[in-house]
Amino acid sequence: MIESQFIELNKELHKATTEKGHPFRCATLGTVGLGTMARLRTVVIRGYSETDGITFYTDKRSKKVMHLKENPKASILFYHPTKLLQLRIEGIASINNNREELKAYWENISKEAKKDYTTTEAPGTKVENIETIEYLNESNNFCVVTLVPHKIEYLKLSNPQHIKIQYTKENNAWLSDYLVP
Repeated sequence: MIESQFIELNKELHKATTEKGHPFRCATLGTVGLGTMARLRTVVIRGYSETDGITFYTDKRSKKVMHLKENPKASILFYHPTKLLQLRIEGIASINNNREELKAYWENISKEAKKDYTTTEAPGTKVENIETIEYLNESNNFCVVTLVPHKIEYLKLSNPQHIKIQYTKENNAWLSDYLVP
C-alpha cells in the first residue's frame, strides 16, 4: 500500500472533526435514491474513525435520509484549497437508530444547533415567510448517519506531477494503485 498519502488523508479527516476552520469540516455528500438524479449537498463532518467511517448529523425527514434508505451507496467529496488536496470517498451509509447513542450525540449539541432538528415541517418544505417557521418544544428529528468507505481517491495537485491514488478496501485491508491524474 502507498502509505504516506494514506496517513496524510487520515490525518486530515481526523482534523476535520477537531478543527472548526479545517477545510474538510464541510464536505459535499452525493446520494441517488430510487430516481436517477444525483443530489448533492453540504454536510458538516462530526466524527471520523478509520474503522467506523465518517459521521454527520441531519434531520431524519430530509431527502438525503430518504435516498440513503432507498440506496445506501453514497459518496462524499473533500477539498483542501491550501494543500491542493481532494478526497473522493465512496461507501455504504447507515442511519443510526440506537436510542441511547442518539441521546448521547444529542446531549453534546449546542442549544442553538438543536434548533435545526426541531422544525415542525420537514427540510425543503415551502413556506410563505421564514419568520413563520415553527419549532417543536419537546421532540426532535435528529439523525446520525455514518458512511463507511470502501474506496478513496486521493488527488494532490502539485508540480511537476499531480499525484492520484486509488485506495480500495478488500477483506478489511486497504489496497492502493496509482492512477493517471
